[in-house]
Amino acid sequence: MEETHKYEVNVEWTQDRKGMMSSPVLTQQIEVATPPDFPKGTPDIWSPEHFFVAAINSCLMNTFFAVAENSGLAYVSFKSNAVGTVEKVEGNYLVTEITLKPILVISDTAGSEKAMHVLEISEKNCLISNSVKTTIHLEPEILVEDIEEANNNTSKQ
Repeated sequence: MEETHKYEVNVEWTQDRKGMMSSPVLTQQIEVATPPDFPKGTPDIWSPEHFFVAAINSCLMNTFFAVAENSGLAYVSFKSNAVGTVEKVEGNYLVTEITLKPILVISDTAGSEKAMHVLEISEKNCLISNSVKTTIHLEPEILVEDIEEANNNTSKQ
């Protein structure tokens, strides 16, 4: 696999403080705007701040997939909530911290320690997190779900 990769993203102003984001290698376009927290911002549209937090959260997920596979960790489900904090520091707005709250469901209590380790390694190796100066906090939760019991409950409904 090559060591250098490039990702092209284009943005074009449409009106007010909104634009369309696209990439020559993707079919979907995404509307982007100034968030409503700022003057003339627009609610209900993805902002650069959302994308920044989403990039770190989705990188955690994708890194988790690779680390889990390489370590042989079996899991039932993965989801993650991320919250970014924007603050004014020395006259400039910065995303000062992002808290990642992954919830990993496994089927065996014996795998809890390994699951926690895989999540920690995943956060440590996320290339997006490693590329920013924002402080990243990891607050993982490991849940154990009995697969047979879950299947029985589902079939009874």
